[in-house]
Amino acid sequence: MKIPRTSPSSRGFTLMELMVAMAITTIIVTVLVSITSIALDTWNRSRAELRASRQAKSMIDVMARDFEALVTRRGNPNEWLSATTASSLPGGNDLKSTNASKLIFFTAATDRYDGNIGVANKDLGGDVSCVAYELDYRDPIGAAGSGFETFVLSRVLKNPDVTFEKLLGQTDLATAFSGFASDLTDPNFFVCENIYQFTVTFHVQVTDPTQSPPLVNVPVTMGQSTKSFRVLGTGIESDYKGPSAALIPTGKLTALEISATVVSDFGVDQLRRRKFKDESEKAAFLAKNSYQYTKLVQLPGM
Repeated sequence: MKIPRTSPSSRGFTLMELMVAMAITTIIVTVLVSITSIALDTWNRSRAELRASRQAKSMIDVMARDFEALVTRRGNPNEWLSATTASSLPGGNDLKSTNASKLIFFTAATDRYDGNIGVANKDLGGDVSCVAYELDYRDPIGAAGSGFETFVLSRVLKNPDVTFEKLLGQTDLATAFSGFASDLTDPNFFVCENIYQFTVTFHVQVTDPTQSPPLVNVPVTMGQSTKSFRVLGTGIESDYKGPSAALIPTGKLTALEISATVVSDFGVDQLRRRKFKDESEKAAFLAKNSYQYTKLVQLPGM
């Protein structure tokens, strides 16, 4: 009996060949998974940064437009701008904002009467509105205790007719606006979320005869060098104690710098759930998952 001989073309793989093929396949799959993971991580970080950038741009642009149309008048005892930093900053049990101010001031906002300027029966006349900004820690849609709390910046605009009747001519703007305080927690006045902190620095030009040149710019930063900054028709009032503090009341407010820190969605979610072993670990996590934005706004002459 003859045993048929197997031709080379019909031979199967040996065990060694299969093992080598499997090892090569495993290496290729591992490399592909690693590359995909890196690509996804890069995409997620880019997406988070883009969203944070949009959040910050929305906040800073709206605030800048309001300040660019700031309205003040000299020669009266009325208050035209109120900026205060609360002793208790917004935040949850494990996360507190590092800086935030409540701002109330008069402005010739172009979105008064819902943007219907000059439209009959909608524009009720007047061009001076009152606007307020406040940072809070809550659910953006107003659901208390939902577990989805985050840092929410709200903006409330009072149209010229309400401003004229209730707010203009007041010597204490914060007290006068307290009647509208509940509006600042209304979801309809939400501007953007994940604003971990925002810092406002007022640039005051003073005349110091001991300096050369005598015109000196004094930066007054809310929450750092001062807790209160008020612009009245008689001058500036502040608890600022830094250089040239005695000259601030007669100074001229020329510019304002807005600085915001925006935390990514992933960062906010992890800050709610994750336990950090110490403050340095939390700070390092925040630095990795947050983004800084700044804008300098030139103000109309006082």
